Amino acid sequence: MPNPRLTGLGSGLFCSVTMFALACLDQLLFGASMVVYGVLFLPVCALTAVWVRRGDLATAPVVVPIAFTFGLLPVADDSGGGLGGRFMGLITALALQAGWLYGGTLVAGLIVTVRKVRLMSRRAAQRRAARRAV
Repeated sequence: MPNPRLTGLGSGLFCSVTMFALACLDQLLFGASMVVYGVLFLPVCALTAVWVRRGDLATAPVVVPIAFTFGLLPVADDSGGGLGGRFMGLITALALQAGWLYGGTLVAGLIVTVRKVRLMSRRAAQRRAARRAV
């Protein structure tokens, strides 16, 4: 399993590009199934939260909803065409698929929180060990 460490911008790009590509694939294979899109969103959120650098942990729960919205562009209904129809389809898809959006953000937030707690406890243990050595 690869273990990349993405910056905040890199994690945003990874998540956005992956969701857009998966949405295009969903459009081709499943005819823009929002359930498939939502299910694919959850592991992308988990990977984004796992692969972000320690210094950029707070960015993962922020970039995930942005990537969800960006990925909706290919699968959202355009309601007859035009920019207004595309925008209305995007807003409707966001409203109807809010459960997937909240779930993915929660997954990313929980993973980041666990990583941060582990990092803080590791640092505290190192400080205690340094004090004992002196």
